[in-house]
Amino acid sequence: MGKINKQEQKPQKQFIFKKKNYTFLFIGLALITLGFGLMAGGGSDDPNVFSDAIYSFRRIRLAPTLILIGLGIQIYAILLNPDKKKD
Repeated sequence: MGKINKQEQKPQKQFIFKKKNYTFLFIGLALITLGFGLMAGGGSDDPNVFSDAIYSFRRIRLAPTLILIGLGIQIYAILLNPDKKKD
C-alpha cells in the first residue's frame, strides 16, 4: 500500500476589508466628525439669556445631514466587496 501524503495547510490570515473599504470608512468617519463639530456650540454663558444661534441652518439642517450621509457611507464601506468582478 502506498502512503498518502496529506500536507496540513494552515489557513492563511486574510483581512476582511481592503484598501477601498478603509478609504470609504475614513471618509464616512470624517463626515460624521465634521457634522458633530458643526452641531456643537450655540449656547449662552448666562442661563438667563436665550440665544437664537441654536436654531441656525448649520445646526438644524447641515450638521444632521452630514452625519446621516457619513453613516450611509459607513454602511456602504462595510457592505462593499472589492473582490467582486465586473462582467
